[in-house]
Amino acid sequence: MRIACPLCGERDSREFSYRGHALALARPEEDASFEAWDDYLHKRENVAGVTQELWFHDFGCGSWLVAERNTVTHEFGAVKLAQDVKEALA
Repeated sequence: MRIACPLCGERDSREFSYRGHALALARPEEDASFEAWDDYLHKRENVAGVTQELWFHDFGCGSWLVAERNTVTHEFGAVKLAQDVKEALA
C-alpha cells in the first residue's frame, strides 16, 4: 500500500503507523457532559467503506495525517495534515 504524504509525496505504508479514527480530532472539552464523553469514547461507527483515519509518518517527516481509506479495499484517498483538518473543524 502507498500513502501520499502531503509533505513527502507518495511513500510505502510501512513508513507510517495507524493511530485510530480521525474522530479523535473532535475531542469534547474537559467540562463536557458525561453523555458527550460517553459518545466520544464508546460509541463508534464501524464503517464498511470510506472512513477518515489518523496516521503518523514515523519514518519520514513526523507529521500527523488524516487519511481517507476504504476499509473494504484498503485503498487510500485524500491525505491531509491533521493540523489543517483540526483548524477546519474549529
